[in-house]
Amino acid sequence: MPVTSVEAIPVEVPVAPLEEGGLAPYSSNHDEVETVGRTLVRIDTDEGVTGWGEMLTAMQSWRVTCAVIEDVVAPELVGRDLGEIRGFVDSFYYPYVKTRPFLGAVETALWDALGKKRDAPVSELLGGGVRDSVDVAYCLGMLSLEESRTYAARAVEQGFDVLKTKAGPDWRYDVKRIRAMHDEVDGELEFRIDPNQGWTFEEAVRAGALLEDEGIYLQYLEQPCRIDTYGTYERLRQRLRQPIAVNEDTYFPRNLYYVCERSAADVACVDLVPAGGLLGVRDQIAVAEKAGLSVTHHNGFDLGVKQAAVLHLYASTPALNLPPDSIYYGWADHVLEEPLVVDDGAIEVPGGPGLGVDVDEEKVEKYRVD
Repeated sequence: MPVTSVEAIPVEVPVAPLEEGGLAPYSSNHDEVETVGRTLVRIDTDEGVTGWGEMLTAMQSWRVTCAVIEDVVAPELVGRDLGEIRGFVDSFYYPYVKTRPFLGAVETALWDALGKKRDAPVSELLGGGVRDSVDVAYCLGMLSLEESRTYAARAVEQGFDVLKTKAGPDWRYDVKRIRAMHDEVDGELEFRIDPNQGWTFEEAVRAGALLEDEGIYLQYLEQPCRIDTYGTYERLRQRLRQPIAVNEDTYFPRNLYYVCERSAADVACVDLVPAGGLLGVRDQIAVAEKAGLSVTHHNGFDLGVKQAAVLHLYASTPALNLPPDSIYYGWADHVLEEPLVVDDGAIEVPGGPGLGVDVDEEKVEKYRVD
C-alpha cells in the first residue's frame, strides 16, 4: 500500500483562560501563550487510508515547516510502501540540516495509517500491554503567589499527583511560589520546575539548596541551564539532592549520550517529535534506561494527535516511569471529533486502530492558517 500524498496543515488554536479551566495566559521564561501554532501532517495511501501526525510549528514559521515537509520529506516518501517506516526514517539524511522534528510528525502519521490498515492500535504494533491509562502532570505557567496557590489546589481537586510549573529570571521568587503551592496542598503534590535554560549554575544550586533546606524535594528540576554544558549538569547533580532532568538536551542524541556517560542527570524528559518519531524516541529511552535514568515525556501544547501518540508510547514502553506533562485540558477547542478526556489526573489510551482518534477536518479548516 504505497503512500500517495503528504500534506502539512498549519493551524492556530486558542488556549482557554485560566478562570475557565484552561491555562492562558501561560507565561514561561521566554514567552506568554494564549494561542498556539501547530502543524498537522496528513498522509494518504492508494487504498484510501489516512494517517495523521503533529508537530510544533518550527521556528514559529508555518511557511518553513510546510516547505520542509512538502518539498523535502514528501518527495522521499511518496511511492514507498506504508510499512517501510524504519527503512524510510533511517535512510533519510541531510548532512547539514537536522530534519528529525519534521520526520517525527510524518513518522507518527505513518504509524497511524499502518494501524488503521492492520486494524490494530499503534501501541499493539509497538508491543503493548504496559498500561491502559496514563497519569499525567498538571502544567502551570508563572503566576502570582496567590494564583499559584489557587491553581495548585485546583490540580489536587482534579485528581493530579504532579504539578509542573515554569520558572523565570528571579529564582528567589520561583522558590517562594513552590513553597506557597507546597504549603497550600499540604504536600499532596509533587513538583517539577522548568526554567527553560534560564538559570546560571549558581542560581540553580541556590534555588535547589534553599528548597532542600525547607524540606521540599522536587520530582525534578528540569533543564535549568543551557544545553551543551555537560560539565555544568555533572557538577549540579553533585551539589544538589534535587533530581536533575534534561529536556532540550535530549533533542540531540549526542547530548543525551554524553549526559548519560557522565552521570549528569537523573531524568530524561524526551519528546517523540524532535527525536524523529516513535522509533527514534524509543531508541533514546533505551539509552536513558540503560544508564539508570528515569524517563518522562515532554509536552509542547500538543493537540490531540500527538497527545494520542504519547499515550500509545506509554502503553508500550515500560521504561517511561514518570507521568508525561500534559496541557490537553487547557485548549479552548479541539481538532478531534471525540476529544480525549482528562479524568482524575489521567487519560485513557485510545483503543481504536492507529492512534485511535479521528481528526475533525471541519475544525482543522476553521483554525487553519492561510
